Amino acid sequence: MVNVMPDFLTLPERAAKPRRRGITHVLDKGMPLGEVEALLQVCGGYVDVWKLGWGTAYLDHRVADKLALLDRNGILACTGGTLLEVAWRQGVTDEFLDWAAASGFPCVEVSCGVVAMSVAQKRSLIAAAAQRFIVLGEIGAKDPRVQIPAATWGEAAAADLEAGATWVVTEGRESGTVGLFDPSGQVRVDVVDAVVDAIGVESTVFEAPLKDQQAWLIRRFGPDVNIGNVLPGEALGLEALRLGLRADTLAASEIQQSPR
Repeated sequence: MVNVMPDFLTLPERAAKPRRRGITHVLDKGMPLGEVEALLQVCGGYVDVWKLGWGTAYLDHRVADKLALLDRNGILACTGGTLLEVAWRQGVTDEFLDWAAASGFPCVEVSCGVVAMSVAQKRSLIAAAAQRFIVLGEIGAKDPRVQIPAATWGEAAAADLEAGATWVVTEGRESGTVGLFDPSGQVRVDVVDAVVDAIGVESTVFEAPLKDQQAWLIRRFGPDVNIGNVLPGEALGLEALRLGLRADTLAASEIQQSPR
């Protein structure tokens, strides 16, 4: 039996892969290769960036096979920011970049959420990485006790982009209760506005692991907003959310506000 995609509904237009806007960025916490392969048969066409979270890529002896699988599905594999932070702290940044390139990573994340790093040091790290990789620069604090002013978020986003990052990722963690969000998971609208005003919505990837957060972003910016830290098994559900095929965004096709 041949599987044919239905086309009888009128749905919002989506940017086609490979795309710069409307990306779905998932967080892999250590999925076995077989599970990734099975999942991609269902949702591979809807995923753009696949982050191997934290330092899991360093521990996975089949990481090269996973990256080859992702590449065959048109998905950019990305290292976790913590792994590069640890390498930088230990003075082995060049060794990390060599390893990432040899393993087949097209993307690396550059963050400063764990290790103390000056603005100048982060800019230098992004610039070095951008010579060989697509860079995702992450901004914001992982510690819920640290409340960064909205204006500082905007300044950090602009600095990462100027240093060579392709996208800037706003910290939300896998819990969705820090950084871009308050402890209850509510969106910090002032931070969203400051970042988008500084670099535009197309260059911003909003870490938003929770469905209500994703729906808020889609209602605000439309279906082609960049959303990150999505659980791999929820990628198909997010695409339904983008296209107004869930109650939370049923009127998505009627959104008139253009991304800034």
